[in-house]
Amino acid sequence: MTQRSISILGATGSIGASTLDLVRRHAADWRVVALTANCQALELARLAREFRAEVAVVADERCLPELREALAGTGIEALAGTEGLVEASSRAADIVIAAIVGCAGLAPTMAAIEQGRVVGLANKEALVSAGEVMTAAVRRCGTVLLPVDSEHNAIFQCLAGNDSADVRSITLTASGGPFRDWSHERLAAATPAEAVKHPNWDMGAKISVDSATMFNKGLELIEAYHLFPVGLDRLRIIVHPQSVVHSMVEYRDGSTLAQLGPSDMRVPIASVLAWPRRMTTPMPPLDLAAIGELTFRSPDEARFPATRLAREAAEAGGAAPAILNAANEVAVAAFLAGQIGFTRIAVEVENVLSSYAAPAPACLSDVFAIDVEARARARELTEALA
Repeated sequence: MTQRSISILGATGSIGASTLDLVRRHAADWRVVALTANCQALELARLAREFRAEVAVVADERCLPELREALAGTGIEALAGTEGLVEASSRAADIVIAAIVGCAGLAPTMAAIEQGRVVGLANKEALVSAGEVMTAAVRRCGTVLLPVDSEHNAIFQCLAGNDSADVRSITLTASGGPFRDWSHERLAAATPAEAVKHPNWDMGAKISVDSATMFNKGLELIEAYHLFPVGLDRLRIIVHPQSVVHSMVEYRDGSTLAQLGPSDMRVPIASVLAWPRRMTTPMPPLDLAAIGELTFRSPDEARFPATRLAREAAEAGGAAPAILNAANEVAVAAFLAGQIGFTRIAVEVENVLSSYAAPAPACLSDVFAIDVEARARARELTEALA
């Protein structure tokens, strides 16, 4: 494979670590342009040194002096803040992996899209909040947007070479998270430590809580709506505790194609890095005999209303998905901080959605304005409970 260049937004997170593991294993094939992190300056500097990055960026400007000191004498440029993230995202690279968690990744992801190259999207919140704005930019700039999330990457693989008009339905699978069998009473007493212990995947705290509430799947439903425009009526969710089948596509002739694999993000990331080819990963072959059985069941929206709220937000369109995402981010942060109970997350999101409406965003600044107002309203709800 001819050497290619790569930038990784969110290099110190779980997606970034998995991506760098693959780059490390295929070092001769890659040149690293930019690496970014939120505030882990020393870890970012270590990675920038190891991979000989051209630029390293910390989102938290207070960490810039520490980053500069750690990179002194290396020739690696150190930047900070949103401007630094956008600058790094705009630098020429064959592929940009957009893995900054939350709406904070929206501006740098859009900057990468506007370069008209290949963007591996792992930041679902960006597409949820700015779906129409982002997909319009993808079309305008001729960008190739490749999904990194295991479910969307699975759908992308199952759709390869087929006409979307032939699709009868698309099914996203969900593990159900650590609380899938808990009663409503037990859910109300769930702790942050319990919520972040995902049974199948190794993920960050925010995404793990989203999996526990099923908001992760709700956000993925909205993301799928934008990535695969077959209509909401043809998008399904099914709970699959083993996390072996990552998603399925049913065609009008009755055929259903499914993508199977281990619960390791290096598999979908490798699919994106090597696209349209394949690359070797360290994963062992899938042993279905050892797994024994694969089970499926419908989601319980009485105990986990997040998927209902997400579908309603997608149906409403306009500003609703951005409001849902912002309210969820605030509510999850409040739960992790011990300010609200687990079941209050969905309640707060629904309250913000029902109390705040805004015109559909026409540009990125509109999305940010909606995000700010929705967060403010969600914080008011949190403070009222304190």
